[in-house]
Amino acid sequence: MLEYKPAICPYCSCGCGMHLVIKDGKIIGIEPWKEHPVNEGSNCPKGRHANEYLNHPDRLTQPLLRKGGGFKKVSWDEALEEFAKNLKGVATNDFGILASGKTTNEEGYIAQKFARVVMKSNNIEYCARFCHSASVAGLGATVGSGVMSCSELDLDKPDCFLIAGVNLKETFPMITKRILAARDKGAKIIAIDPRKTLTARLLADIHLQLKPGSDVELINAMMKVILEQGLVHKKFVEERTAEFEALQNYLQAHTLEDTEEITGVPLELIKKAALAYAQAKIGTILYDEGITQHITGGDNVTCLADLALLTGQYGKPGSGVNPMRGQINGEGSGDMGCVNVFYPGFKRAGEDSAKFFEQAWGVEGLPTQPGMTYMDIVNKCSVVYVIGTNPMVAGPDVNQIQKALEAIKFLVVQDIFLTETAQFAHLVLPVASWVEREGVYAYIDRRVQKQNKLVEPPGEAKPDWWIICELAKKMGAGKYFDFHSSQEIFEEIRKVVPQYKGITYTRLEKKAGGIQWPCPDENHPGTPTMFVEKFNTPDGKGHFKVVKWRPPAEMPDREYPFVLTTGRSLFHYHTGSMTFRTQDLINEVSEIYLQLNPEDARELGVKENQKVNVSSRRGELKARAKITDQVPKGMVFLPFHFGNYPANLLTNPARDPSCGMPEFKVCAVKIQL
Repeated sequence: MLEYKPAICPYCSCGCGMHLVIKDGKIIGIEPWKEHPVNEGSNCPKGRHANEYLNHPDRLTQPLLRKGGGFKKVSWDEALEEFAKNLKGVATNDFGILASGKTTNEEGYIAQKFARVVMKSNNIEYCARFCHSASVAGLGATVGSGVMSCSELDLDKPDCFLIAGVNLKETFPMITKRILAARDKGAKIIAIDPRKTLTARLLADIHLQLKPGSDVELINAMMKVILEQGLVHKKFVEERTAEFEALQNYLQAHTLEDTEEITGVPLELIKKAALAYAQAKIGTILYDEGITQHITGGDNVTCLADLALLTGQYGKPGSGVNPMRGQINGEGSGDMGCVNVFYPGFKRAGEDSAKFFEQAWGVEGLPTQPGMTYMDIVNKCSVVYVIGTNPMVAGPDVNQIQKALEAIKFLVVQDIFLTETAQFAHLVLPVASWVEREGVYAYIDRRVQKQNKLVEPPGEAKPDWWIICELAKKMGAGKYFDFHSSQEIFEEIRKVVPQYKGITYTRLEKKAGGIQWPCPDENHPGTPTMFVEKFNTPDGKGHFKVVKWRPPAEMPDREYPFVLTTGRSLFHYHTGSMTFRTQDLINEVSEIYLQLNPEDARELGVKENQKVNVSSRRGELKARAKITDQVPKGMVFLPFHFGNYPANLLTNPARDPSCGMPEFKVCAVKIQL
């Protein structure tokens, strides 16, 4: 007998619905969920094949303990005893957790609670350090919160879109549908991107094809034009913002003489874009890693917030400055406190937060100082617990990461496959994935949805929360982790995270599309639009910040004459552990490729589909050349999903001082046959 069970796609953070077709306890297909408000029955290529990785023969089914030169299968009791033995006596600052953007809220919450309660450490990080730590820095300083301020369902309302550093057509196809609907009603679309992406070519009315790393200069130029043209939203600025005078003085003194040279964009086109955005009744900014993954990522985001505040583009449905988080629970893991500077609910690490959670959890001695960032955990801790993340592909300068992983005294990796990172582990723990366990996720626009358990996990794989709770018992802290279901964990979350207080399993099961936090009580419908009356800053106002352009950390030279930038492909997801175990997606894109401008190809003597060697000061790889004018002369592009040839062998580990973001998007390389 066939069963049709609702599910939410396990890939990006859009939160699209689908129906899984189940027979004899196995998923055999996917059918549309037309009533789901996010995608209304449509799914992207990854979503249409979302179930295939679950039954792949590579799935981990039993704990593995390194013995000699290989792994030995062991029982859960033996695995957890070994883990606990290696944790006991470890100094607080010698242990760290790398959590996941793919686990449930409940599992992220339990992971951070283990770090803080058992190990007395704020050394917990997750993938946001590599994608949207710059959003927290830039939006936190200006509007008080680094989250998406509007609902994705309202993205058919704006009459102007500024799409900055995000290739929506390939990375968020379902959101693109709403933008197309807005364009059909007359909306203008501005794309800021160094490449002629599908988004820039097929959606944009104006393409600002800037040089990588010149975003601050471009946005400052737009704001200067708006100021000179008298298009500042004076009422909004006077009533809802602070520190405008400093920005005004800076812009008035700022010359545009070097803007074209710095950005590579004609001034007339910058002016056209500035006027289109400033004159919109509802303007929205959508951005992603093309903005954030720089040593100036925090500055880039700050400038976008300045631009929106200057024109009053906050607090209206469909407006605001909106980070496009890529992972299924990229938002929720941050909400749960899987960050070195935040306890759950974005309570900043300090005496007050520690006291609050000491009382809530019935413990003493919680850490008050911020913990290490992601890369410092990898490089400095002797015991590292990696949960559902893959720094051997995702981190910058992979050769250095390998050296760091090899130096870790005891590395534990908890995942669904033996990933590139897991191959260096001393202990590997198999976990249940997606519809093999129950829990909630918070999607791109703070949309909390519940995923039910629909099938059994393979072999002895267990939910992440179960593993951590059992480990806590081995460490003598079982009374703080006495949970028997994900729902019990969620009830504790509701008590300590005010934004989730009104969200319950019962409400989520009754409402397709979920509930958007903040939701202060059980009668509250949720909050589609943030900052309607005030911002999340102490005084409730949006704060302008003056930001000056700084060049990237590494520029081309005679030895390394090309600028490399990286990004995503429509058919693959992050480090590829799931999509490269899905044959239909492999058939679409099976190996890493390098986009190369036709003029550069002629000068180098490179032919289409020829394999070339790409190298930087940190490493080298081989990629198949794709000759295209989608990249300008002097620039090349690599997708970053390929674990056998990770683009991050090449990328620069230089970090943004405001948030620790590595500069993935700009480095110098050379191309050789």
